Amino acid sequence: MTNEQTIKEIQARVEENRETLIQFLREICAIPSMDSKIGPVGERIQQEMIALGFDEVRFDKMGNTVGRIGNGPKVLMYDSHIDTVGIGDPAEWQWDPFKGKIENGRFYARGACDEKGSTPGMIYGLAIARDLGLLDGYTAYYFGNMEEWCDGIAPNTFVEVDPGVRPDYVVIGEPTKMLVYRGHKGRVEMKVVAKGRSAHAASNHLGDNAIYKLLPVIAGIRDLEPQLGDHEFLGHGKITVSDMHVNTPSINAVPNEAFIYVDRRVTFGETVDAVIEQVRALIPPEHKDSISVEMLYYDDPSYTGFVYEVDKYFPAWAYEDSHPFVKAATETRNLIGYPEAPTSKWNFSTNGIYWAGKAGIPSIGFGPGEEETAHTVNDSVILDDVVKATEFYALLPGIIK
Repeated sequence: MTNEQTIKEIQARVEENRETLIQFLREICAIPSMDSKIGPVGERIQQEMIALGFDEVRFDKMGNTVGRIGNGPKVLMYDSHIDTVGIGDPAEWQWDPFKGKIENGRFYARGACDEKGSTPGMIYGLAIARDLGLLDGYTAYYFGNMEEWCDGIAPNTFVEVDPGVRPDYVVIGEPTKMLVYRGHKGRVEMKVVAKGRSAHAASNHLGDNAIYKLLPVIAGIRDLEPQLGDHEFLGHGKITVSDMHVNTPSINAVPNEAFIYVDRRVTFGETVDAVIEQVRALIPPEHKDSISVEMLYYDDPSYTGFVYEVDKYFPAWAYEDSHPFVKAATETRNLIGYPEAPTSKWNFSTNGIYWAGKAGIPSIGFGPGEEETAHTVNDSVILDDVVKATEFYALLPGIIK
């Protein structure tokens, strides 16, 4: 078939499955998958892949869902994280966050945007691509994974542990407003710990208040952002004190320890050692011996008990518009009927920090939804986009050179 005939056939098959795609999305959003507990939603997704005739469907050791079509030499990965953040205060929701609602063509539910909205299109897109011969020569994977608590750990285990496969190309389904995305800033997570000395609050002069020691560091972080690195595409670095904890014998005592967590968004040209040193430099000289700065370390077990230890350093990444994979994605988008539009980037972080940032695997983003609704009570996706994205996922393998 010619490209034109192939596109018409893809669009006809996608339209035939329109209501199935929407119902599938509603069903997987109805299954809670918070705190990385993705077993039940993974089972529902696996049922769909089995029904569509995937060659292999299983959980990996970490508990991510893996579906495979083909055994060709070229490896294509479709990455969709299927865990979500919690719902927060239930009183803030005007509808059931799992049952959701449809209003003016938009589906509202926890995870609809971030990121279950890409899963139906990826799975059906791969099945359509297989049926039309577009996956000849490929080994193609759908990877439904956990991402919210530690970006990149799931793909890290996919490549280096189970099943131990290194893709040639990766499509990340995080929300992109149906544009092609080609990068985002990285991140370093830090902990700043101040040690003090406890005393009764009535005799506070005998103690050494750990909270007070952190105050100039907190103020320094607040004022540091204008000095951070900048990049014409990725943008300016960011830094935020994101949490604070205190150890104290009681609320009538001087705290003996206080610590803050720092979220530092890094752009190109900023090294992990340099950004940690920036924070260390904010410690007053008189407190150098009692305040420490350390990068966080992730070693929490998954719901299966699997542990994979990584530093919480997530590199920035970006590809140029001229990169062959970016060009293939852009061409695919145009061929399914979208007018030309500039490529863009995420403001938040994705599994791309591993795929592209650490492993150097060509990666792009394409998915329904707007990241501004992620993690909010307006978590939502336009249903026409969920369906249309299926066309992109089906056609792309035939466009990659």
